[in-house]
Amino acid sequence: MLSIIFGNEYDENEEMIYDTNMYFDNTYEDEWITDDLSRRIIKDVDKSEVIGPNLIQSPILGPIPPSTLSGGTKTLILINNDQNHIFNASTCGDNCAKWILNIAEKKDITINLRHPMDFGDKELNIKIINSGVTVHNMKEYLHESIKYT
Repeated sequence: MLSIIFGNEYDENEEMIYDTNMYFDNTYEDEWITDDLSRRIIKDVDKSEVIGPNLIQSPILGPIPPSTLSGGTKTLILINNDQNHIFNASTCGDNCAKWILNIAEKKDITINLRHPMDFGDKELNIKIINSGVTVHNMKEYLHESIKYT
């Protein structure tokens, strides 16, 4: 299940990671890059191909290290691999929303958002931590998120 904390009221929480780029660059593990889900995320979000744990082929930048991946891709990889922290998913564009939902289908995750992300018109099952309300569609989600963003 996906749980969302909106806003910055929880920033002092030790589990909260606001700067996902810096955190990723200093903590990712090689196997995080080469697992199947990460490969699919990198292909979809960054339009790049994983060659190995330290080499990604970008159609724009050429050969790049994982530290050059987009902020959204890094955040998704962190959400999938680090259950001990809550990550600022506002570094993700709406193109990452489907991946957040995909990860949340397999495990319980909590993210922080500073804006209402567009999760599309699928049926949702998202708990808003700020209010304790569980929302089931975008209308309910927007109604609840607007209070905190």
